[in-house]
Amino acid sequence: MKQRRVRVRFAPSPTGPLHIGGVRTALFNYFFAKKHGGDFLLRIEDTDSNRFVPGAEDYIVNSLKWCGIQIDEGVSVGGPHAPYRQSERRDIYKKYADQLVAGGFAYYAFDTPEELDAIRAKFEAEGKTFTYNFEIRTQLNTSLVLPAEEVQSRINTGQGWVIRFKMPENEEVEMHDLIRDRVVVNSSTLDDKVLFKSADMLPTYHLANVVDDYLMEISHVIRGEEWLPSLPLHVLLYRAFGWTEVMPLFSHLPLLLKPTGNGKLSKRDGDKLGFPVFPLFWKAENGETARGYREDGYFPEAFVNLLAFLGWNPGTEQELFTMDELIQLFSLERVNKSGARFDPEKAKWFNQQYLRMKSDAELATLYMPILEEKGISVQTEYVESVVALVKDRATFMSDFWPSSSYFFVAPDSYDEKVVAKFWKENIPALISELRERVAIIAPFSQENIDKVVHEWVAEKQVPMGQVMNNFRLCLVGASMGPGVAQIAALIGKEETLKRLDAGIKNIKA
Repeated sequence: MKQRRVRVRFAPSPTGPLHIGGVRTALFNYFFAKKHGGDFLLRIEDTDSNRFVPGAEDYIVNSLKWCGIQIDEGVSVGGPHAPYRQSERRDIYKKYADQLVAGGFAYYAFDTPEELDAIRAKFEAEGKTFTYNFEIRTQLNTSLVLPAEEVQSRINTGQGWVIRFKMPENEEVEMHDLIRDRVVVNSSTLDDKVLFKSADMLPTYHLANVVDDYLMEISHVIRGEEWLPSLPLHVLLYRAFGWTEVMPLFSHLPLLLKPTGNGKLSKRDGDKLGFPVFPLFWKAENGETARGYREDGYFPEAFVNLLAFLGWNPGTEQELFTMDELIQLFSLERVNKSGARFDPEKAKWFNQQYLRMKSDAELATLYMPILEEKGISVQTEYVESVVALVKDRATFMSDFWPSSSYFFVAPDSYDEKVVAKFWKENIPALISELRERVAIIAPFSQENIDKVVHEWVAEKQVPMGQVMNNFRLCLVGASMGPGVAQIAALIGKEETLKRLDAGIKNIKA
């Protein structure tokens, strides 16, 4: 049999911001498609009009773009299988629903919500669980029991109806999952799912996704574990349509779990524990907002890398990979069956590693807008020298200002704890004397500053720590930063002397 071209799709619903679990699903689809020289499609499954959220589709597209996922076909780029929004494909689905009814695989049901509520209440009163299945369908107003003329009359007169799949009775449905291997479910445990609704003349997810996957020639369906219970129905739909020869291969990814490992990761977990669960910042029409990884300062490549390791591993000790490396190494065989616990501290670690891998020039370019916002205008070369000294102390770009502000502005206050610990009665006179030595250093380099200060300390026979801690206090205003000589050399002799003078004058023990 001719080998099919690999074609995968990411098919989210526009019901709000895209959860990082959804982004991971998109990434794994993308990795798989690109590794096999295939196509990645973006399809919007918006058949549930009641849950549609304005702006959600743009959010999905922008999230994928930020992650570096290139869409080959679909919403925002078009393609030969357009349209890619299911709401724009409504004329396609009814004929397939009718085909199932004609073949005896589905039926019309005219039950009203009130009738179904009454039956559920009866079952509950008897301590039973209501399931719309083979035991129930022949007791209700369905095309399985009503005369054909009455069925057509009800449809013609506008009575509400749905088309339900006729789930076979007591059949072992055997399926294969590329991650979970053999899966077997007895059909009697399943209900007759609704496939099409007269209320909006739109299909449900089940019918639409099977029909679209067939028409769009999808070869592999890689989706979240929450869709595993739907797999028997989808396999039976392919069989009912006679499409088993081109049925895609299925893979169901493990859940993303809370940091505790107990339960599925939700937005509430992020709100409660202080980390984002969405790729980008989101603001709903009602004003509700949600944090995003981009706005929290994560690099997209770090975000991609951390998501790749949630449920997959390369089989080596290496943890940092480029997108191309992830594509080449990715395989569904190395995806775990069990849930993947999300670790917000590990997410920070990934970002820290990517920050450190960036060149000083790259970091300076990213830091410049932050400095400009604070009204600071400096040469890029100077900023490069600063980031070189402090980048190992940073996890996010936002960390640079708190850890390096003293390179751009003199301290206007002094850490009280440091002052109490080091600034003793004899220190002003000692620092004044040191200032005179510093003033004649030429050239004013780190090496010369170190040499002169060490010689002076030896000459004065004073503790080195006492001198350097107070020297730093004058320059920085706190007990932080790289070497004192490095700081002094970078800010220059004139600024160093000004800060020593200000410290002598303003620091009060």
